[in-house]
Amino acid sequence: MRRWMIAALAAALAPALALAAFPERPLRVLVGFPAGGAGDFTARIIAEMGAAALGQNAVVENRTGANGAIAAEVVARTGGDGHTVFQCPMGTMTIAPNLPGQRLPVDVTTEIIPIANLAFSTYGFVVAANSRFQSVAQVLAEARAKPGALTFASAGIGSAQHLAGEMLKRMAAIDIVHVPFRGGAPAIVDIVGGRVDFMITNLGDVSGQLRDGSMRLLAVADETGHPGFPAEPISKTVPGYGISGWFGLCGARGMPAEAVAGWARALEQGLANPQWSKRLPDQALTPQFEGPQALAARIERNRAQFRELIGAAGIRAE
Repeated sequence: MRRWMIAALAAALAPALALAAFPERPLRVLVGFPAGGAGDFTARIIAEMGAAALGQNAVVENRTGANGAIAAEVVARTGGDGHTVFQCPMGTMTIAPNLPGQRLPVDVTTEIIPIANLAFSTYGFVVAANSRFQSVAQVLAEARAKPGALTFASAGIGSAQHLAGEMLKRMAAIDIVHVPFRGGAPAIVDIVGGRVDFMITNLGDVSGQLRDGSMRLLAVADETGHPGFPAEPISKTVPGYGISGWFGLCGARGMPAEAVAGWARALEQGLANPQWSKRLPDQALTPQFEGPQALAARIERNRAQFRELIGAAGIRAE
C-alpha cells in the first residue's frame, strides 16, 4: 500500500517536476541587429522579463547580419532546449524568406517557431524638418507632376521601409525612386540632410529626431497610430494603405512545450508590470502580448501580404 501511494504521488508530481526542469541554466536572448536600435531595446526588455519570471540570469547577444538571420541560425542550431531564443522582428520572419535571391543561413519558415509577441511598432511617413512638404497629399501631387523625381529611403533592398515605399508607389500609382542604404541610421542621416525626400519607417528608429525637431512626421502608416506622435493615417490620402511592425520572441523548432510556455508566460507577466510596459512607449512601441498561436497566425498573414507585394514590384535581393 505504501509503495502504491509513493508511486501515485510520484506520478502526480511528474508534470510539475518536468516543468520545473526548465530552465536549468542561464538564458540567452539573441538579437540580429546592432545595439541601440528598437530590436536591441526589445531584446533587453525580454531578457529582463525572462530573468525575473524564470529565475535564471539572461544575457543579450547581438549577432548581426543577413537581416537578422544570423541570430536565427544560432538559435536554430543551439536553442533546441529553449535556453537560447531570439528577438524576432517582422522583417526577419516575414519579408526575408519571401525575397527572391536572398540566401539565408536558416529557413525561418521551418526551423524557427513563434513564442510570443511583445509589442507593435507604428510606422511613420517622415521628412526633414526643412522639407518643402507639409502633407502626404503634397508629396503625391509633386510625384504625379514630376514622375521619377522624388526619392524615398530604406534600410536596404527588401527591408520593411523598402516595402512600405513600394506599397505607396503601387497604391497611389506614382513613380518614385528607391534609395537603399546599409541600415536605417545612414538613411536617417540623409533624410535629415535633405538628400532623400522621405522615408516610411518604424517610429522607434526616428523618435529622437522627431523629438529634437530635425525631422517632421507627416502621417502614420496604420489606423491606430501612436499617442506620443499624433498624426493622421496615410490611408486618409491613400485608401487601404497600411503597414505596421512587431517585435516578438522566437525559438528553435523542437523546443520543449514547457520552455515555450515559460517564455510566453514571462512576457505576458512582464507586460502586466509597469516596470517594463511603461518603457516601451518611450521607444514609440505599443505593448501588446500575443501567445504562440496568435503570433503564428500574424506571421502567416504578413508572409502572404509581403509575398504578393514583392512579386508585384519585382523586388530581388542584392
